[in-house]
Amino acid sequence: MSPQANLIFITSLLLGTTITLSSNHWITAWAGLEINTLAVLPLISKSHHPRAIEAATKYFLTQAAASALVLFSSMTNAWQTGQWDITQLTHPTSCLILTSAIAMKLGLVPFHFWFPEVLQGSPLTTGLLLSTLMKLPPLALLYMTSPSLNPSLLTTLAILSTALGGWMGLNQTQIRKILAFSSISHLGWMTAIIIYNPKLTLLNFYLYTMMTAAVFLALNATKVLKLSTLMTAWTKTPPLNAMLLLILLSLAGLPPLTGFLPKWLIIQELTKQDMALTATLISLLSLLSLFFYLRLAYCATITLPPHTTNHMKQWRTGKPINITISILASMSVMLLPISPMILTLI
Repeated sequence: MSPQANLIFITSLLLGTTITLSSNHWITAWAGLEINTLAVLPLISKSHHPRAIEAATKYFLTQAAASALVLFSSMTNAWQTGQWDITQLTHPTSCLILTSAIAMKLGLVPFHFWFPEVLQGSPLTTGLLLSTLMKLPPLALLYMTSPSLNPSLLTTLAILSTALGGWMGLNQTQIRKILAFSSISHLGWMTAIIIYNPKLTLLNFYLYTMMTAAVFLALNATKVLKLSTLMTAWTKTPPLNAMLLLILLSLAGLPPLTGFLPKWLIIQELTKQDMALTATLISLLSLLSLFFYLRLAYCATITLPPHTTNHMKQWRTGKPINITISILASMSVMLLPISPMILTLI
């Protein structure tokens, strides 16, 4: 793909996100979502591989259906209440349809089936966009409409997402699919708290974006897509693999790393809201995803490949570590001590 085409698609992506984030009217929010969908399709299918074309088709159909549901819920609400303002979504049927539409756009259970397949068919850099930037507009709509939505339904979706995100990631050997199920699991944590403390959802999303970006860029630097090649990647850049170990443990939410902060605050807030059972459930279910993070970390640094491996050891030819990976990796590991300052910002 030429640099000019790349620039057009990335600019359109940023434009669509900005339109949705800054809109008060449902029609402009829907237009921003559509621009986003159309801009990311060429980035998914740029390799012209049949799997990439399949991923782009699945992504387009799912997002088009979700956008149609967003438009349908807003029109139903406008018909019943006369309001097109995003924050004035009050009709119960509209709230239910909108929750389904945003769950489909984000990849929450039970609308999650498209996300691992699309991520598996996309390049790593596009996978990074799909896991982070493309989640921001639907999450912003969820943030703005959260006071009107049904708490029981969102809590159910959150628990199911945390459970299935951890459970279905256990049997995977493709790293992009593992990261897709990791994303579904993290979205469960964000959805659980959005009604009670929306700022915590945003904090969780920002920290998740930072840690996921570090993982994707590290994997892209070492050209690793499967667990079997991850075992031999340590020969290329041992320091990068050591940092990858810490970033994965941070994504799992282990103290004293950065990823522990949002989980700690969410459990604390849920307990304050007399939802100790929900907090206990999602904490126990996150142990499932801890298993595959530990397996990734084990394959990255702690184990040596067997002598009969089909993958040759990589020569240390280039220096793939750049300043972006270094900054993101450092922040993904060491932000917990400054959590009091972060809490003053939210």
